[in-house]
Amino acid sequence: MQTIYFDNNATTPIAPEVREAMAPYLDRYFGNPASGHGFGEAAKAGLDEARRQVASLVNCPPGRVIFTSGGTEGNNTAILSAVFADPHKKHIISSQVEHASVKVPLEFLASRGYEVEFLPVDRDGGLDLDRLKSAIRPDTALVSLMGANNETGVLWAIEEIGSICREQGALFHCDAIQLAGKKNIDLAALPVDYLTLAGHKLHGPKGVGALCVQRTAPVSPLVMGSDQEGGRRAGTENVPGIVGFGKACALALDGDEAHGRIQALRDRLEQGILARIPDARVNGAGQPRLVNTINVSFKHVSSAGLIQDLDLQGIAVSAHSACQTGDLDPSHVLRAMQVDESYLHGTLRISLSRYSSEAEVERVLTLLPRLVATARQGFAL
Repeated sequence: MQTIYFDNNATTPIAPEVREAMAPYLDRYFGNPASGHGFGEAAKAGLDEARRQVASLVNCPPGRVIFTSGGTEGNNTAILSAVFADPHKKHIISSQVEHASVKVPLEFLASRGYEVEFLPVDRDGGLDLDRLKSAIRPDTALVSLMGANNETGVLWAIEEIGSICREQGALFHCDAIQLAGKKNIDLAALPVDYLTLAGHKLHGPKGVGALCVQRTAPVSPLVMGSDQEGGRRAGTENVPGIVGFGKACALALDGDEAHGRIQALRDRLEQGILARIPDARVNGAGQPRLVNTINVSFKHVSSAGLIQDLDLQGIAVSAHSACQTGDLDPSHVLRAMQVDESYLHGTLRISLSRYSSEAEVERVLTLLPRLVATARQGFAL
């Protein structure tokens, strides 16, 4: 049976070129990059090259790239760094549709006396920038807003958000984990203080990411102990993972042609679903979105059952964030978007990659209408 992987917003397969780049650092160049001998120097050379590759993807100086264990650590580090920088500022702004790696640490800070303001979104997942501007206060320690939503793919205007924050003296953290590799990022032009990346979202390995920090932004190490990463993140670097991450960023830097092809496949799949399946709606359709992402809800369907039915046919999709897969409650993102209850429980997140094909799209379009119709019969019972 042909298998189809359409859950690339959860994680992506490692690119063959990434696997090849990592291999020598698992064997020949195994040294500690802090060691002064040849083994360490070879490992450090790989580390330095990867830092340059990550920096090139987002157009920032390599010295501003801090390697982390992934997106969650990067988001936590950015948030706590901004908070620790000025203990007198007790106000934080975010949104109702953030990933748990932002939402949960902010809720933790709220339990410790901080005032956290979660801005609402409209029915298409858009953010009211006038409301953001009016929400920033003299005691606002941080504004933390994602660049692209991991469930709907809705894009926000990072440059405008950053300009508002800079004009009013608030630090701005952007979770760009879903954005990187799917849309160009230029930190030389964007007024962003902290930007978070994760390797496994752009065909790199899991367990590695980066926090890109502007020169004037404060950094407080979340992981302490020694002076790796310029004293900003302790612990021996995961050299093979970092090398793979760097290679994945280098591949993504040349991805404009792939973006166009992926969007054409996404549009074909999305239009086919809406044409062939009654009572279906695409969430976020009225906003700019990632080229690879469809978030579609079917009226009177259980997404859990539909995902299982697709899996039996060799097709992998999800309902919402992979961090919530075991959660039977509907997505907090779709609740914030006020999706009608009759659609809310029947949502699929379908996310493509550079390895997705037209034949895979056609197979899904052949199977999905029948599976939805069967699921609706079961829902009615």
